[in-house]
Amino acid sequence: MNEEQTWVFQAQKGDDQAFTQLVETYQKPVYNLCYRMLGDPNAAEDAAQETFLRAFQHLGRYDAQRSFATWLLSIAAHYCIDRLRRRKFSTFSIDEEDDDSPAFEIPDADAPNPERESVRREEKEKLHAILKSLDATDRAAIVMRYWHDSSEAEIAEALGLTVSAVKSRLHRARLALGKRWEESTMKQELQRRPHESPAF
Repeated sequence: MNEEQTWVFQAQKGDDQAFTQLVETYQKPVYNLCYRMLGDPNAAEDAAQETFLRAFQHLGRYDAQRSFATWLLSIAAHYCIDRLRRRKFSTFSIDEEDDDSPAFEIPDADAPNPERESVRREEKEKLHAILKSLDATDRAAIVMRYWHDSSEAEIAEALGLTVSAVKSRLHRARLALGKRWEESTMKQELQRRPHESPAF
C-alpha cells in the first residue's frame, strides 16, 4: 500500500488529517480541470471545493481498485459538465491562468519578450473561445486528455463512457478544434491586413 492509498484508507476510517493530505495533493489538478472546463477562476474555485466536498461525502463508495486521481477528476468533470449544461452561455476569463499548461502552448523562452507574451496571450484567448464552443462532455474529454494526460480508458471510466466512445469524441473534438482554430486564424489575418502599411 503506497502513501496515497494509506491516506485514502485512513480518510475512509474518519481521519480528517489524511483527507487534508489528499486535498493538498490534488488541489491544483482539480482546480486546473475546473478552470479549463468553466473558464472562470471564481467558478473553478467553487467547483473544486464542491468536488472535494462530494469526494468526502462519498469516500465510503470509493473502490480502492480504481485510481484515486481518476475517481476524483471524474467527480470534478461531472460537476463541471452539469454546471455548463445549466448555463449554456458560459464566458471564459483569460485574465488568470497558471503557467504550466502542457497543451497548445507556444514554447517559452527564458528572457521576457513582450511580443511573444502578447502572442501567447492571444493564443490562449483563441483556444478558450474554441473550447467554449465544444459540447460539455467533449470539452471534458479534451481537457482530461491533453491537460491531465489521462488515458482513453481513464477518461471512459471518469465520464461513464466506453473507450470507443471516448476515441470517437476525442477524434471529433480534435477535428472541430483544428477547423475552428484555422478559421479563427484566417479571420484574424483578414482583420489585420486592412491596417497594415502598403509597404508590407
